[in-house]
This record gives sequence, structure tokens and C-alpha cells, in this order.
Amino acid sequence: MIKEVIKMGYPSDLTDVEWEQVKGLMPEPNRFGRPRQVDFRQVLNAIFYVDRTGCQWRYLPSDFPAWQTVYYYSRKWSCDGTMRGLHDTLVRRVRQQSGRDPEPSAACIDSQSVKTPQMGGVKKGH
Repeated sequence: MIKEVIKMGYPSDLTDVEWEQVKGLMPEPNRFGRPRQVDFRQVLNAIFYVDRTGCQWRYLPSDFPAWQTVYYYSRKWSCDGTMRGLHDTLVRRVRQQSGRDPEPSAACIDSQSVKTPQMGGVKKGH
């Protein structure tokens, strides 16, 4: 059974409407092993809190799931493509809602982001 915690909420928390849009994109519970004990909405809220505030994992407020649990899912979802899937799906939805093609047709590369040598100038002997 998932433990539900009543809390005041943070500006980074998902609204009910936002949660309804993403909950179907979250991984299904594993059919084997012990039942999931954590609420994925609270895990996402904690990940968004860390992202927005820049706090360290260990400094997550106590009304979120344990920081180790949040970190575990953040890392797992980053590695297994869940976060990329959430991002890509939501970008397509936003583009469609604004009357645009869901897939971008062009990209822009910033030439200023090309790495340069640490020290400028010409090396001796060249």
C-alpha cells in the first residue's frame, strides 16, 4: 500500500491536472517482488524541488519521500529513458496544443558553444 502524506505543497509540485497528464507515462509496478511503497507523484515533486531549488539530495524536506528513494528513482529514470520519454511526450503535447507540428522540423546549433583550447595563441614550434 502506498503511504499518502498530506503536505502544504511547494511551487514546484505538480498540480492535479499536470499529474493526470504524466501519471500514465510512469513505469508500471514490477510484477515480481515486493509491492511499491512510494507514491511516484511525490517522487516527481521531490525531483522537481531539487531541480528548482538546487538543494542537495540530503536536504530534501522531510515531507517528501526519503532522499535515498528520490535519488534512486531520479537516477533510474534518467538511465532507463523514463525522464527522456516524459520530456519528449510533453513537448509534443505542448506543440500540438499550440497548433504546431508535434515534431520540430528544424534545429539551431549555437556556434559559440564550440570548445576552444584552454590557452589562446599559437603553440611554440608550430
